[in-house]
Amino acid sequence: MATNPLRNIPSVNELLESPTLKGLVDRISHSTVAHSVRTVLDEVRHEFQTATSERSLPSVSELADRIARRVLEGEPSALRGVINATGVLLPGNLGRAPLAEEAVAAMASVAGDYANVELDLATGKHHRRMHALEESLRYLTGAEAALVVNNTAGAVMATLAALAAGREVVVARGQMAEIGCSYRLPEVIAAAGAIAREVGTANKTYVADYAAATDAGTAAILLVRPTNYQVTGAAADVSTQDVIELGRRHKVPVIHCLGYGSLVDLEPLGLPHEPVVPKCIAAGTDLVLFSGDKLVGGPQCGILVGRHQLIDKIQKHPLARATRVSSPTLAALAATLDLYHDPEQVRQRIPLLQLLATSVDNLRNRAQRLAPQIQATRSVRSAEVVESTTSLAGNALPEQVIPTCTIVAEPQEISADRLAGLLRQSSPPIIARVENDRLVLDLRSVFPRQDIRLVEAIEAIAPQPAEEPAEQSNSDHA
Repeated sequence: MATNPLRNIPSVNELLESPTLKGLVDRISHSTVAHSVRTVLDEVRHEFQTATSERSLPSVSELADRIARRVLEGEPSALRGVINATGVLLPGNLGRAPLAEEAVAAMASVAGDYANVELDLATGKHHRRMHALEESLRYLTGAEAALVVNNTAGAVMATLAALAAGREVVVARGQMAEIGCSYRLPEVIAAAGAIAREVGTANKTYVADYAAATDAGTAAILLVRPTNYQVTGAAADVSTQDVIELGRRHKVPVIHCLGYGSLVDLEPLGLPHEPVVPKCIAAGTDLVLFSGDKLVGGPQCGILVGRHQLIDKIQKHPLARATRVSSPTLAALAATLDLYHDPEQVRQRIPLLQLLATSVDNLRNRAQRLAPQIQATRSVRSAEVVESTTSLAGNALPEQVIPTCTIVAEPQEISADRLAGLLRQSSPPIIARVENDRLVLDLRSVFPRQDIRLVEAIEAIAPQPAEEPAEQSNSDHA
């Protein structure tokens, strides 16, 4: 009589003692993990019994990985701080730029108590929630007025709805792109109630194209900085200054959506040219839209600066209220902007600028110190220091290439994907890259205070069961 293969399924206790789940038991709770173990084992039994063809049972390590994913997906406090070892400084899936300590403290101070969001403490009367922020943004950018909404998409929507509903917006055909997760500019313009008047071709646009389309029915000229693609080869574009002068002649406002946008020049930190908001305002742009959580290094929000008349009209539109930000966001942004008032301290206090300013020599010295410690752990066969390049924002801003230094580790007995998965389950989770079945720890996005945590997390990984050779992987978790 044939032996029932289901009798070889590991027990609940055996799985709970596996290295992958043992850490989760310590971190979460025995009952929560045990419940997921029983649920997954029931699923495996059902899958095996209802299979139409012969199949093999998953190994203990495969089952443990499946259970760990189930536990982490259902964990109520699944949103956690992580160590970003991908090298990408503004990863969208990791929350982009971390906040300065001052911004974190400011958020906590208003989140745990009541706050004078719309109360003037001197007079006891109502005032606009943007009052203090507007003064700071006017000072830093040179604009007449400012407004903050929930994100840049909200800024674009509120702007077009307030200034161009039912009228035409002139925009270059080559800028009508999809940015981010299904954020498609043609659809955004239509949703705002405006009419897109596309000019030029996908690769070439001339000032004459803008001029021919701008008339009495034009509500605005919209310039959009590409952030996730480049047009190369036979290409032509119009300078911002030429468009501004055209707008002035026709008395049509020019709106420049930078997407990223910086308050200070980042070229001294090694980045290629990136538009600086104060220079855009000084050039005569009527309205500039940019993110507070990217190159500025503040909380997620969309910032609008420009002419008072335009800002006032947008602020009175219903979408401005629908997209307004919370008091913790206002407090964090105010604290971040305060740091920019002192040019000497801003590079030291804004985390993104700290990471950008770190020299390759510094990264190399840290990597050379860490590599032997990582190689001495039980789960790593070898670790070497490799100089490389990374990007500022992954697929976004593809031209922003930054030199870096990495530790490339060859795992012991297990695949690099498996090792990366175990690191994601450490406390705190560590997010690394996998290239050619080797683990890559890129120090460009790791703060020096986190170096020891990299070694401790790898040291804590117990020897794993041998695996079948995996197919070559080339994944990037950023």
